[in-house]
Amino acid sequence: MLELSASHRLRIGRYAEQNRIYLLTANPLKREPVFRDFTLGRMVVHQFKQAQDQGFADSLAWVVMPDHFHWLVQLQKGSLGELMCQTKSLSARTVNAAAGRTGSLWQQGYHDHSLRQEESLVRVARYVVANPLRAGLVKRLGDYPLWDAIWI
Repeated sequence: MLELSASHRLRIGRYAEQNRIYLLTANPLKREPVFRDFTLGRMVVHQFKQAQDQGFADSLAWVVMPDHFHWLVQLQKGSLGELMCQTKSLSARTVNAAAGRTGSLWQQGYHDHSLRQEESLVRVARYVVANPLRAGLVKRLGDYPLWDAIWI
């Protein structure tokens, strides 16, 4: 029997629908805390803004943690795969150039969760932006520089 890789299993049954809201998560290779350097984290944020400016997704909330990001989006065009491929590829290029790195920055694949009607959008957004508090990186949310939400 053929053993499927974890990243391949993540793609099985994945279906993206325009105007649906998704919580997306991606990790650097080996969960390396690359974005402890906030300048490098801002490069990922720039890609979130680019995706919105280009009409691929509306960013509702996001946080870039030292070793992963969460991005709450409403998909507008294309697929989740295209959105994440572009975001990860372009951010890897800029982060690698700025940090003098080479090779892959991101783990293959990503995690996505489609919000259901019964789920509270605001509750999920609060979960996203409160990540630095839960991780003990800051004592107050406003002290962490790499997050945003449309409600704030």
